[in-house]
Amino acid sequence: MFEVLLVMEGICKRFPGVTALQDVHLEVRKGEVHALLGENGAGKSTLMKILTGVYRKDGGTIRYKGEEVEFLSPREAQEAGISIIYQEFNLMPHLTVAQNILIGREPRTGIPWFIDEGALNRQAKEILDSLHIDIDVTAKVASLSVAEQQMVEIAKAISFQSDLLIMDEPTAALTEGEIKELFRVIHGLKRRGVSIIYISHRLEELKHLADRVTVLRDGRYITTVPFSQTSLEELIRYMVGRDIDNLFPKISIPQGDLLLEVRNLCRRGVLHDISFCLRRGEILGVAGLMGAGRTELARAVFGADPIDEGEIFLEGRKVVIRNPHEAIKEGIAYLTEDRKREGLALNLTVSDNLILASIRDFANPLWMMKTGKVESTVREFINELKIKTPSTRQKVKFLSGGNQQKVIIARWLCKKAKVFIFDEPTRGIDVGAKHEVYQLMNELVSRGAGIIMISSELPEILGLSDRILVMHEGRIAGELSREDATQEKILYLATGGK
Repeated sequence: MFEVLLVMEGICKRFPGVTALQDVHLEVRKGEVHALLGENGAGKSTLMKILTGVYRKDGGTIRYKGEEVEFLSPREAQEAGISIIYQEFNLMPHLTVAQNILIGREPRTGIPWFIDEGALNRQAKEILDSLHIDIDVTAKVASLSVAEQQMVEIAKAISFQSDLLIMDEPTAALTEGEIKELFRVIHGLKRRGVSIIYISHRLEELKHLADRVTVLRDGRYITTVPFSQTSLEELIRYMVGRDIDNLFPKISIPQGDLLLEVRNLCRRGVLHDISFCLRRGEILGVAGLMGAGRTELARAVFGADPIDEGEIFLEGRKVVIRNPHEAIKEGIAYLTEDRKREGLALNLTVSDNLILASIRDFANPLWMMKTGKVESTVREFINELKIKTPSTRQKVKFLSGGNQQKVIIARWLCKKAKVFIFDEPTRGIDVGAKHEVYQLMNELVSRGAGIIMISSELPEILGLSDRILVMHEGRIAGELSREDATQEKILYLATGGK
């Protein structure tokens, strides 16, 4: 007989003009990993914010450890044993690991207000040791990797004697090795009887973790199933409400003329003698472990970072690219891996963001904007790319991740770019939106563009690329054709053939 830890029954939540949740159910058992799935906007975050006291529910009941509860703040939820780890960590970078783990509960000396640093470090180390995590408790959090910071967050949650841990996209910025370490810690927590609600768009991960899965769609409960009794295809169907016949809809396009050629590109200490080419109608995948130099290569080609040596040719013509402005003039587009910080002006509208790279084309000689032309062009791209927005004047920060990515693609289509560099194009977006981005990539190459696609998701690399470059320590370790490429071959090259 399973012991039930949490039951959320008939949960409703309304915001002005929208019903975010309608009659939603969630049951979590003691010591299970329970995956919570759904597209962006399905209601996952809203449901968790109601559970942890960020939002008040408008209907339904919550029973935790057999008692009806309604937390009025995240602090109340944490004190009851419910902790949440968001994608953006809640740590103090200037404090040590120990100070972060026990913040607000530091052991004191005999003198009031004086913290016992020795006892603080010992207690923090005991917590980390219990999780088999090896991190220096005296190190400043700012000096830690993303994976190490995540481990500190887990230790901090466990220090509150948490029985329920909510993890929101925990592997989004981790390497393959770091993901395995995280899974090891999660399995350890499960053995200790800790329950985990695991939110992720990476469905492949669930086979390593999930006991059961609950799916939400459009703010409504769809189903709860044991993971062993379902399939990824069935879960996708539950999430999007339709079949996606081919998750990676690769189309065969005849390769065109040479579009981009990079020769002997170097940046001291970062990139070493990089040479490759890209043809019209081609998707060139770039794989490698974190730190291999993939993003640095993209930034160098786009002119965002300087190069020390090397040449770049576009359509057979040598070009000098010293900054992004010159790259844009030459028809090179860059979709950064961090679209919120580097790709979008979040407080500007959809319209403003879409015309950002081609604003001169919409101004008259006196630099007055041709508002009619702007509106018609923006609407045309919204319709063509199926961007979901209530208005061209909607601030782009309120759009889902998938629709934000479409706005950036539309920006470069508006600029008539020829070379598209996609850096982690589907990071943090749901499976339905991923499929739409893949379709747009196919549309771009069918129009004669070329795409350089950097991705940490090997199924994505294998499913969409015509050729694959594998990087290791700032060098191209090897090139694989679509026919020859496998996950094993990519990982072999990515680790230096070791």
